[in-house]
Amino acid sequence: MTADPAVDEAIAAVEDQLSLVFTRARAIWKQAAELIHPDLQPAGYKVLASIVRLGPTNAHVLSDQLEMDKSVISRQVRVLEDLGLVVSRPDERDGRLRVLEPTEEATERVASVRAHNQARVRTALAQRSPEELRVFADMLRILTEA
Repeated sequence: MTADPAVDEAIAAVEDQLSLVFTRARAIWKQAAELIHPDLQPAGYKVLASIVRLGPTNAHVLSDQLEMDKSVISRQVRVLEDLGLVVSRPDERDGRLRVLEPTEEATERVASVRAHNQARVRTALAQRSPEELRVFADMLRILTEA
């Protein structure tokens, strides 16, 4: 297949923009972590937000969902427990596992951060047509499945 310089240039522009999106996402995760608790790191925020979104879960599920090493998940869960944001209990079906649940305070704080972030996205995309937004969502899906 012959390379099309115009396509190559357009893909390079997409890559550049994705790099900027990822940089911005890291900054947003850092800010979100600080809003939840001043001692929380961005990785801890991602773990906590996942626990809130998933409901009762365990470290194995989080490791798979977030594509993080289990040792990283374990360290972040300990921090979240120490901060009073997550509680763990033995799994009734498998005593070797711990079920992780967010505290009410954590759920409220994550909801507040998410509302702020959703408002930011809504403001940025509000002038786009539903069709443009569907195409954008489809393009993002294609990239996540690649």
